[in-house]
Amino acid sequence: MDRDDLQVKLDRVLHDHGVQIRDSDKWKVRDDVFDEVTLLALYKLIHKKLITAVGGSISTGKEANVIYGEKGSDALAIKIYMIRTANFKAMTEYIDGDPRFSNVRRTRKEIIFAWTKKEYSNLSRAKEAGIRVPAPYAFDRNILLMEFLGNDGHAYPQLRHAELDEPSAVYQAVVQDMKTLYSKAKLVHADLSEYNLLWDGERHYVIDMGQAVTLDHPRALQFLMRDIRNINRFFGAYGDIIEDKLLFESIVGESISRP
Repeated sequence: MDRDDLQVKLDRVLHDHGVQIRDSDKWKVRDDVFDEVTLLALYKLIHKKLITAVGGSISTGKEANVIYGEKGSDALAIKIYMIRTANFKAMTEYIDGDPRFSNVRRTRKEIIFAWTKKEYSNLSRAKEAGIRVPAPYAFDRNILLMEFLGNDGHAYPQLRHAELDEPSAVYQAVVQDMKTLYSKAKLVHADLSEYNLLWDGERHYVIDMGQAVTLDHPRALQFLMRDIRNINRFFGAYGDIIEDKLLFESIVGESISRP
């Protein structure tokens, strides 16, 4: 199915279910995003009345695109994992060893479906532990619906673009989140950095939890140390930080050799 056919089919689905289009100039089909599988997932979510309006792109990437949406008066982030272009081989590094997904078949489609479910599950666990993450609402195949973090359709900036009046306080808050994620949610983010932290002007939010692993993952501690180094590298430019190994030990609760 070519792009024009996809556009017609998608617009018909939206029209038939009364889904409004916000900012129609930006609502254009990309054939690497809206393939047949994605259209079916979107149709099911719309049919369940989980999406009542769609808008333009929030972010684009090789792994996923995020589109603005609404459910009634609530703003949504519609995250679509790219079946054609996502690096599913790299994704297996975080899925292999996770007992929650031990029976996933190693095909591109099944890995990406599992990744979507994995992010939903990880966000749920982090939210329950008290971490500020986007609330996960639903998923189907390669589409995840979650809380939109922003104002008036504009997403909060990444921490790397934020002006921090008290960076040391933000650092301590991020460190506390790492500890809470480990001790309560039993997860390691595995890709924590200034790119996956948003700033609303007063506090931070943790995003992109698809790769987060459970503590029994064989590389969980290695990923934790990588997160620590990323956070210390960023905040080290502002002032004092906790040395990598000491921070690792305070999170894990035991003395170890540096991974």
